[in-house]
Parts: sequence; C-alpha cells; structure tokens
Amino acid sequence: MKNSEAKTEAKIRIENLTKIYGRKPHAALKLFREGKSKDYILQATNHILGVADVSVTVNQGELFVVMGLSGSGKSTLVRCINRLSHPTSGHIYIEGEDIAHVDEKRMQQIRQTKVSMVFQRFGLFPHRSVVENVEYGLKIRGEDKASRRQKALSTLEVVGLTQWADYFPDSLSGGMQQRVGLARALATDADILLMDEPFSALDPLIRREIQNELLRLQKELHKTIVFISHDIHEALKLGDRIAVMKDGYIVQVGTPAQLVTQPQDDYIRAFIQDVNRAQVLKAGTIAHQTIPLILGQDSASSALKQMQRHNLKYMYLVDIHSKPVGIVKQQSLEVAIRQGSEDITQVMQTDFPLVKASMKLENIFHLLGQELPVAVVDEDGKFFGVMEQSDLLATISNSSINR
Repeated sequence: MKNSEAKTEAKIRIENLTKIYGRKPHAALKLFREGKSKDYILQATNHILGVADVSVTVNQGELFVVMGLSGSGKSTLVRCINRLSHPTSGHIYIEGEDIAHVDEKRMQQIRQTKVSMVFQRFGLFPHRSVVENVEYGLKIRGEDKASRRQKALSTLEVVGLTQWADYFPDSLSGGMQQRVGLARALATDADILLMDEPFSALDPLIRREIQNELLRLQKELHKTIVFISHDIHEALKLGDRIAVMKDGYIVQVGTPAQLVTQPQDDYIRAFIQDVNRAQVLKAGTIAHQTIPLILGQDSASSALKQMQRHNLKYMYLVDIHSKPVGIVKQQSLEVAIRQGSEDITQVMQTDFPLVKASMKLENIFHLLGQELPVAVVDEDGKFFGVMEQSDLLATISNSSINR
C-alpha cells in the first residue's frame, strides 16, 4: 500500500511516538535521540523508555493487535492513544486530529464520542447493576435516562446478556463480566475500541469463547480495534494485522500469514516456533495462480496445447463471470480429439473440490488427499488459483520457516 493510500484509510496514524517515564523526560529524550540504548538511559537518568519512536497506522474497520512480552511497550502505546499517558514526543492522529497535543477538555470529548476502552480486569462498578455499568459512559456524556437505558439494553442483547441486566457484577462469571465491559465500550457507539489485554484474566476455555465472540461482533460492527496481547496464538487468531514490540520498538508489522511465513528476525522466529501454521494460514496464502480455460471460448485442441505448453495434467474452466464450472484432464482431451470432438463440456468434470481463499488450511486437509487439485475462489466466488497437496506440505513444514 502506498503511503498516500495508507494515510487516506488510516483511522489512527501514529508518527514518531516516544514515551519516557520520569520527572525530566526531555533530558532522557535527548539521550535517546543521540542513539543511546534503553538500558543506558535508565542508568544515566533513572528514566524508563516506554515507547521508542514508533510509527504505525491502524485502518478503518481493522482489528489491529499489538503484542510483545512484558515491558515491551505495548500497553504504554495503547495508553498513549487514549492519552491516559502523555506522549513525550511525536504525533497521534485520530481521524486526522492530533490528539497528542489537544487539551484535556477536548480529550474528554474524544473519549466520550470516538474512543472507548476495555480493561484487563473488567473495570466494572460492583455497586451498580449490569445495565447501569453499561450505560455509565452514556450518563457521563449527558444522555437522558430513558435513552441511555434503551441503548444499554440493546447492547446487552448484542453480547447475549439481556437476562442479566439487573444483576450485579459479582453474580456473573469472569467471561460474562468481560462481556459487560465490552458492552459498556460498545454502548457509546465509538468507532474505536482500545482493548488492553482484556482476556488475559480469563480461564483458557472462557478466553477462547470470548475471542470467538469478539470476532463475531467485529464481523457485524466493523469497529476499529487496537487489541493488546502477550499471547501469540491470540494475536494470530484475532488480528487482521499484528505489530510485535520489543524494548519500546516495533520489530515487525504484518498479517498473521506474513509473520508466520516471513519472520524478520530471530525474535519473531522465537515467537512463532510453536505455532500450528495450518491454524493460521489460509488457502489464498498458498494457492498458486494459473490461467484457467474459458467455457465457450477454448476448444479441446487449444486447451490441450495450453496444457502441454505448461506441462499441466489438469486445467479448470471458468464461465464469463470467472467462476469455476469444471475441470478437464489432459488424457480426457486427447481421447476426445482422437474421437473428433472439440467440445470440452463433453469431457469436463463438474464435481471438483473448491474452497474459499479465506478458509484455514486445517479445514481443508481432507480435500488435498484427492487426485484433483483444489480450486480456490475469492469471496465473490471468482477463480483465484489452485492448491495441491505438495503446496500444503511445503508451507506447513518447519523447514520453510528458515528459508
């Protein structure tokens, strides 16, 4: 993507953001700009480098995960986006407005209308009912009681907790409490959700359930989400793109497939070494593009020449809308031509394996044991390419990580 395009689509744009903790951060900032390390700055000034000259964009409707180990700067980054921490230098643009330099009154308006936060420990008020917790942000914004109650109940319905509206938080399980926290963020109808390790306190089974719930909601609501996590499996499951941080810096930004197949250094390789690649990669990632035959335009003879020229045993046929309708074997074409027929439809198979490019590899293993290559189509059903068993084996083998 070109820089101009990225800026046009960016909901959040961060430029050269640096955050240093301490009483005299600008003295430490000078050392940082001179190229001194995080450890050197700490020893020399007793100041901590939290975020180090970070530049990144988050696009409209994107679920953007920031991950890293403890102390990597990921939570500091999200707190800067919400101005819970004040940046030492740099810019944070939300819909083109540099919120790094607005006054607190304006920042409060932004928090009430544009940006909502979901916290790690739920952040619920124990003395308020579930519905009162959900409508709290609307109350702060000044909405009347009837309006905010209606919005809160509607949002509870979205997260499946309508029947718990009048209960208090301590009556709910951890997973349900986190749904309440999510509902409270959604109730304000803010376009941007900031989620700071929101599921880390949950048991593994409940955590997986809430992850699936977030993906379901995101598919419906198309929010712009910045999600903080220290768990690579969670990041790969949730993220449209992932930024990996270390010592305040961003080491790599990419899609889950890019991180798994193109790790930039040993730090990233260490993160992904135990990842089941078949649970991350999609059919479109490994499908190889090939030119299909066009139904009604290609004869048996022309099709055979193409297959011989490219050393292919099979070719797919597509209709005028580029949707696959059949597959032919070279051997079948040779028989048809010997019998004097040029009609491909007489020898094509209309029963063939087909998957969407977005399908995870773990869900298509059973198709790759068949003789025919798998047709891969995009979300509109148009021919994308083909995938064979050899493609899958090459992709999921551990050796491919070190290429």
